[in-house]
Amino acid sequence: MSRLLLAPMEGLLDDVLRDVLTRVGGYDLAVSEFIRVSGNLLPQRSFVRTCPELERASRTGAGTPLVVQLLGSDPVCLADNAAQLARLAPAGIDLNFGCPAPKVNRHGGGATLLADPEQLFRIVSAVRRAVPAAIPFSAKMRLGVRDTSQTLDCARALADGGVDSLVVHARTRAEGYRPPAHWEWVARIRDVVSQPVAANGEVWTVADYRRCRAVSGCRDVMLGRGAVADPFLARNIRRLLVGQEEEDDRRADWQELLPLLASYWQQVCGKVAPPHAPGRLKLWLAALRPNFVEAAALFLSIRPLRTVAEVTQRLRQHGVPAVAGGDPLFDAR
Repeated sequence: MSRLLLAPMEGLLDDVLRDVLTRVGGYDLAVSEFIRVSGNLLPQRSFVRTCPELERASRTGAGTPLVVQLLGSDPVCLADNAAQLARLAPAGIDLNFGCPAPKVNRHGGGATLLADPEQLFRIVSAVRRAVPAAIPFSAKMRLGVRDTSQTLDCARALADGGVDSLVVHARTRAEGYRPPAHWEWVARIRDVVSQPVAANGEVWTVADYRRCRAVSGCRDVMLGRGAVADPFLARNIRRLLVGQEEEDDRRADWQELLPLLASYWQQVCGKVAPPHAPGRLKLWLAALRPNFVEAAALFLSIRPLRTVAEVTQRLRQHGVPAVAGGDPLFDAR
């Protein structure tokens, strides 16, 4: 059975958006945004703060298992923290070798490690020894730093180090998120490792999913920005897999999305400081615009607003309902 994985997206796809997207359905598991490991042993509360799902058997509210991702470059420190995390019984532990952010790469983490396959092997081997065999252990990589000259060496290093599975974002660090994604390289990686490989990158539509699987040869696909832009993408892919046709009319989807927007807004208001809450909602609405004309109109209406009260009022005017059992409008804000 093919699996659909929900990708980590630092600064956007946190526990709140994971809750909303997995409620729509279609995902077999989700991966958390990275937890940075840099020289010290994190207390268990640090893992729970980023991944509150750990207090619910490592599952989202809809029951989707959550894999927790770690980012760092020191084998011993990563291994110690992985052992600490394992005590919380996550649905899996993942290592980040794909983040292209300059701030992360300047400190030796993320995709910059793809310049040194031997270091990848040392890191993965150390973490493999620290993680109980019962907990799935995976890694996410890109195709390289500037080119693909060491792509296969990196994949072999991760496989030989002991990961159970591998996700490949089919671009180099230098390419960032610019299209296209080179799914043919994922197929080459599949040829040199025995572990399951999932393809990631530039899957925005059901048609993209078809092409990604055909070119990469992968059964499993990870959805990232495409999932944020279209919360129904995974569900529509599931329909494809059982022979159902995709609906062309998105108006029903928008009506289904309205209470999810309400829940998202309520949870964001409960999680972040009031001055930052509107910005979080604007980020998601901006991502939704290509698929929903209503989201474009709502985004333009909310964009100049700065307070929770103003945004809440505008949401109501656009048909976003109040959430049963609570309302994000606080007069004090």
